[in-house]
Amino acid sequence: MRLSVVVDCVDPASLVPFWAAALGYRPADTVAGYAALVPKEGDTGPVLLLQGVPEPKTGKNRVHLDVHPEDAAAHVAALERLGGRRIGAWVEEELESAGIRWQVMADPEGNELCVVHHVR
Repeated sequence: MRLSVVVDCVDPASLVPFWAAALGYRPADTVAGYAALVPKEGDTGPVLLLQGVPEPKTGKNRVHLDVHPEDAAAHVAALERLGGRRIGAWVEEELESAGIRWQVMADPEGNELCVVHHVR
């Protein structure tokens, strides 16, 4: 079975650079109104499909992606350079018990994701 994650957005093509950097993915061939990103050669993971919809995002995502880069702070900075924005400060509620903290971010259209930093 194959898994795809679908993100609704107004302008799929404009979000490709952001999500490619966020996930370490590469663009794939798609049809009009969609943009697909897939893992780099040799990597595994779900397909990310950016689906064009007429209305902008209006509320909090019910599902979001967590990314676990080697250098979370550098990853956050890179995503900010691509139009992403931080939502609040680093969340540290699991720092002591699980050794992780995360930064909630939004893509240029407001879709949320978390950049996770593993302290241990």
